[in-house]
Amino acid sequence: MLVSVVIPCYNSEKSIREVVELTMDEFEHHEGYECEFVLVDDSSADGTFAEIRRLADDYPCVHGIHLMRNFGQHNGLMCAMHFTTGDYILGMDDDLQTHPSQIFKLLGKISEGYDIVYGVYPESKNSRAKNFTSWLNKVSSRTLLGRPKDIRSSNFWVITHNVRDEIIKSDSYNPYVDGLFYRTSHNIGNVDVEHHKREYGHSGYTLKKLMKLWLSYFNYSVLPLRIASFLGFATALIGIIAGIVTIIRKLMDPTMLMGWASTMSVMLIFFGIVLIVLGVIGEYLGEIVMSINGTPQFIIRDKVNL
Repeated sequence: MLVSVVIPCYNSEKSIREVVELTMDEFEHHEGYECEFVLVDDSSADGTFAEIRRLADDYPCVHGIHLMRNFGQHNGLMCAMHFTTGDYILGMDDDLQTHPSQIFKLLGKISEGYDIVYGVYPESKNSRAKNFTSWLNKVSSRTLLGRPKDIRSSNFWVITHNVRDEIIKSDSYNPYVDGLFYRTSHNIGNVDVEHHKREYGHSGYTLKKLMKLWLSYFNYSVLPLRIASFLGFATALIGIIAGIVTIIRKLMDPTMLMGWASTMSVMLIFFGIVLIVLGVIGEYLGEIVMSINGTPQFIIRDKVNL
């Protein structure tokens, strides 16, 4: 059973060798399994790709890819999956938070017949801010992407080769891997794993990158457009009712003054909602334009052992 381990790397010069060698050690202790690595350097600012080259020289099962610019974690995963040959594809981080010692918990679970298995953390080692964004992501993905209610997601997952074959058909310039998973299959399992602290550096996700990732949900759902339509209908109905009430009150009491402040408040509310709706529509139009003009999902600068 060959397992392809895909790892998007960013400024992981200090950690990537340890991740690879600890993972290889785990596979050596489990008969019947072999592993290969597809490491994608997302245009790191340090010597990450040089370290990947050294790993490829030391271990023939290590394959490296260097992207021409920083495309993002999910683009890196998509790139890596194009070069996998394993029966299972295992996604990991490059910072030892998704620890190699937990790999066979996922492989044991997927052998029960699941298409996708996520390793989930009973106790997270992340900061409160990161935990909050994870909670927000959980709520959003259930609503927008159709994630099964009893399933949690993480960056630690394993999928079958059949799922991988379907995933790589997507050529969206701004992919969200979990959204593609949910669209492919709902035969998904969870297994508890230990969450380890980051050994080196800090998270590469800035607020801007997190927002970009969240906006990629729009690629896989029309729900925001439906919400926008509902808001437009609801506010129009409220405006009609308010207008009728105002006219009736004026007819019943001609001396009643029409307040400037109340008029401005209503206008601000309605115009604010109009701008929100236009913003949602604009996101969809932007995605269409970027897809039509052929914005690439990733561009490879260099490869090693591939």
